[in-house]
Amino acid sequence: MDKDFEFTGYNKKLKENSQKLRKEMTPQERHLWYDFLKNYPIRFNRQRSIGNYIVDFYSSKAKLAIEIDGSQHYEDKNKKEDEERTRIIKSYGIDVIRFSNYDINTNFEGVCMEIDRVICEKLRISTQIF
Repeated sequence: MDKDFEFTGYNKKLKENSQKLRKEMTPQERHLWYDFLKNYPIRFNRQRSIGNYIVDFYSSKAKLAIEIDGSQHYEDKNKKEDEERTRIIKSYGIDVIRFSNYDINTNFEGVCMEIDRVICEKLRISTQIF
């Protein structure tokens, strides 16, 4: 088994679900993937399982998960669930950054710049893209 999968708590039971989610990405996820992350110099995976969760995007090199949140994530119940989810993912040594669909739709360049900034800071490298 790939060492990265062991480190992140890769869950084979979620493989089928991950594949389905890759085929059914939201427009915002598609935009971020095809217009930025797919060709980013640091490799990302889409819909990657970590423990009992599936994150939207994951970079093993940067130990970074990126989540794109729709409006349902801002309801009280879902906010608490997201906080717990983030806490568990962080327990694997993985940082989580979140952006809303609105962020992707209205400030795409700013989102990309922030992702680039976080990765460069984590890896202690100079800017990759901007």
